[in-house]
Amino acid sequence: MILTTTPNIEGKKIVRYLGIVTGEVIEGANVLRDIAASITDFIGGRAKAYEEVFIRAKEEALNEMVERDEQLHANAIVGIDLDYEVLGQSGSILLVSASGTAVFVEDVNL
Repeated sequence: MILTTTPNIEGKKIVRYLGIVTGEVIEGANVLRDIAASITDFIGGRAKAYEEVFIRAKEEALNEMVERDEQLHANAIVGIDLDYEVLGQSGSILLVSASGTAVFVEDVNL
């Protein structure tokens, strides 16, 4: 499966546009992550606990989008856009949304 943020794929010809595909993940950070992040914020450095949540949510959103792409019998997604939002009163809920266009490409180098 080819995934790209660009509108085309170098060396490939898009022969069918199959529609928009999306993947959405809402991930909550737990109290222990909040405490660890507060300590990191106080002493400085990277908040690894939150980074792990962020990375996992992004990967899950992309995987969900790929599953929907495969249901359309596409073999690539172009124009991928990732959006991130923080929700909840304390800002401890992360929403990751991935969207792109499902396409079928053929190899023009055959």
